[in-house]
Amino acid sequence: MIYQLVHQMQTEAIPVQQSCRVLDVSRSCYYEARRRAAKPVVCKTSVHLKAAFLASQQSYGSRRLVTAMADAGFRVGRYKVRSLMRQAALKPVWKRKFVHTTDSKHDLPVAANVLNRQFNPPAPNMAYVSDITPGTVRSVIAQGYREILSNGVGDNRSFL
Repeated sequence: MIYQLVHQMQTEAIPVQQSCRVLDVSRSCYYEARRRAAKPVVCKTSVHLKAAFLASQQSYGSRRLVTAMADAGFRVGRYKVRSLMRQAALKPVWKRKFVHTTDSKHDLPVAANVLNRQFNPPAPNMAYVSDITPGTVRSVIAQGYREILSNGVGDNRSFL
C-alpha cells in the first residue's frame, strides 16, 4: 500500500527519494516491490505446463512434466515446475496399485461363523482357523526357498 502511494507521488512529479523519506521507506525496498509486482501472474510457461498436465490425463508429476516441457521447447527446471504446479493447484492423480475385488453382494452360500468370536475353545481340536493374508505367490515361494536353504524350516511356519 505504501509503495503504491510512493508510485502515485512519483507520477505527480514528487521525487522517489523525497516521498520515501516522508513515508519512512527505503528506496531499495520500493524498487524491489516494483520489480516483484511487474512479474505477470500468468506466464506462457504456466499455460503450456497446464496443457501438458491435462494432456497426460492429470498423471504427470514435476519430473515427467520437465521432459514434456523440454519437448515443447521450454527450458524450465524441476523445482520451477513444482512451484508452478503448486500455484496452479495441479496435483497428479495416482493410479491405484491394488484393485479390490471383494464382492460381498452375492447369492452364494457363506460359511457359518462357528467360532463366534470365542477365541479360547474348551478343548483341543474344537475349532480350526485360517488366515488369508494378501501376498504374492512369488513372495511365498521365495520365503520358503530361503527357509529351506537355511537348513530346514524352523519353528516359525509363517511364509509371509
